[in-house]
Amino acid sequence: MIRDAFGLIYAGEQVMQMRELVEFRAVGAVPIGGRYRVIDFPLSNFMNSGIRTVGIIANRNYNSLMDHLSSGKAWDLSRKDDGLFFLTPFANKETGAYKNIIEALRGSMDFIRRAKAEYCILTNSHMIYNSTYDDMMRFHVDSGADITMLYNKASLESYRGERFKDVRLKIDKTGRITDLVTAPESTNLDTAGMETLILRKDILIYLTEECAARGETSFAHDFIRGNLDRLKMMGFEYTGYVGRMHSVAAYYRANMDLIDPHLQKTMFQGQNRIYTKVKDEVPAKYIGDSRVKNSLVANGCIIEGEVENSMLFRGAYIGKGVTIKNCILLPNTEVNDNSELEYVILDKNVGVRSRTRLIGNEEFPVVIRKGARV
Repeated sequence: MIRDAFGLIYAGEQVMQMRELVEFRAVGAVPIGGRYRVIDFPLSNFMNSGIRTVGIIANRNYNSLMDHLSSGKAWDLSRKDDGLFFLTPFANKETGAYKNIIEALRGSMDFIRRAKAEYCILTNSHMIYNSTYDDMMRFHVDSGADITMLYNKASLESYRGERFKDVRLKIDKTGRITDLVTAPESTNLDTAGMETLILRKDILIYLTEECAARGETSFAHDFIRGNLDRLKMMGFEYTGYVGRMHSVAAYYRANMDLIDPHLQKTMFQGQNRIYTKVKDEVPAKYIGDSRVKNSLVANGCIIEGEVENSMLFRGAYIGKGVTIKNCILLPNTEVNDNSELEYVILDKNVGVRSRTRLIGNEEFPVVIRKGARV
């Protein structure tokens, strides 16, 4: 387990293609997998790696994130020494928010400088995967790298034509990164950056201050690409499942993937567990002629209708005569009698009136915003 590193999670991503799902919350606070939040995954990866000092760089709409994380007890980060630190914006007095990750890192410099560990593992809050950073750290030290970046193999075709900010790495036979491209419309590079990197604390401080002094704002192009010639940057491949929350369609597919029992076993039942805030709920209740097929149903749900190939979070209610297919129902949603939903995402506390019909499709599911009544 890693002993000489601290974690830093940038939770200020502005993923506009997530639409209504991030209107009232940060991406890291978006519910996923029936009972988790997206940020549970990077936090659990740190915990499983033995990292006990973690800073969360917040930006906008972070109330829900703070409520979920609380003291960090669920991830063994509620400690007298070290533990979980919330780094809220203060550098920009006019807007109360950071404009970019360079400004966010500079605004968090007091935390970074006080950290006792030699190394920093910097990651994001919009990807889900289950891993430790032990092997990556060993590779980083053994290779003599200044910066090691995590990546996985993913072709552009796997994103089904979606356009979003994606970083592709060009890596030579020795594993060294020689170039990178951002948001390519077409490329034969299948090495997709996972926005996770390991570097020494002093290098992080120096490069951040240098970028700020020059007025540089792009982490990918200025912080990384601008230093490829003078620093040794290596790529480390991750071969497991990766879900990227870069759009509503991607979020939908990730939840549908997690219905698969084999992936559930890999992600949640292996040696490295994913931890989350504990909530006591009664078991799900199936009433009368209710039918459920190939679905993930969380505690506290009440089902009187039919559910197929769907994910129901805690406290969802499905009324009589209701048909739910290929849907995601977030906590405390209510679908009343004789309604039909297909390819729909209901955010928290949404109520669907009786005899309502909502139909979307896999690449453009219908999203009903938090607290709405339809």
